[in-house]
Amino acid sequence: MAFIIEPISPVAFSILGFDIRWYALAYVVAFVAGYWLFKKLMSRTDSVISLNKSELDDLLTAVIIGVIAGGRLGYVLFYDPVYFITNPLEIFALWHGGMSFHGGLIGVIASVFYFAHRHKKNAWSILDLMSIVTPIGLFFGRIANFINREVMGRTTDVPWAIIFKGDTIVPRHPSPLYEAATEGILLFIIMYYLYKHTKLRLYPGALGGTMGMLYALFRIFCEQFRAPDAHIGFLFGDWLTMGTVLSLIMFFAGLGIFVFAIQKK
Repeated sequence: MAFIIEPISPVAFSILGFDIRWYALAYVVAFVAGYWLFKKLMSRTDSVISLNKSELDDLLTAVIIGVIAGGRLGYVLFYDPVYFITNPLEIFALWHGGMSFHGGLIGVIASVFYFAHRHKKNAWSILDLMSIVTPIGLFFGRIANFINREVMGRTTDVPWAIIFKGDTIVPRHPSPLYEAATEGILLFIIMYYLYKHTKLRLYPGALGGTMGMLYALFRIFCEQFRAPDAHIGFLFGDWLTMGTVLSLIMFFAGLGIFVFAIQKK
């Protein structure tokens, strides 16, 4: 037995004929909530990073650009380069969907290092704080994926399988909800605990490396329930997907950063 759900319109509401989509709202809410939490964490007396209002605004701008540009270019390069080479204008059609977390992460890291260089700040300390707020964006992004019926799961007969009325009669894993729970809620709880109750925050890069490793593990787990992109399919057997490959690379990169941070005096 499966849950039969009425599809939700990807458009949340319209203003003066302009459609506001759930995916866009997810980004807005994530940035606002992340900005608020970042500022709150930075105001702690034991915080190792301090930014004034102007610097915070510059950082937010840099991160927004990094997320959108990196996420889109990551999707273009990692998931469908042939299509976008033949249809280059589609690269800018963000409303058609197609964002890569791994690409967005690279974009954010690059933008933070650029910001830190300009303002003479420690980039790793900034990324450590951002590793705590990042799961918030992941949570809202995966909820938007579910509303848009994107990156849905593989066929299954589990009792909590989902069928969107009018789409298909085949029950599937609600994999975006799995990712919202693990990469969003669980990852946030772990990262917040590590920041508040351990001394990892005193080692610039340690929390960022930890977040990279944990996200990679949660993503690899969820990839076992998520259907691979139709135009890519499985890279090997019935388990190795592009998301798994990118997450494995991310895990070892996070491990390297963590070890370097802990050993660095």
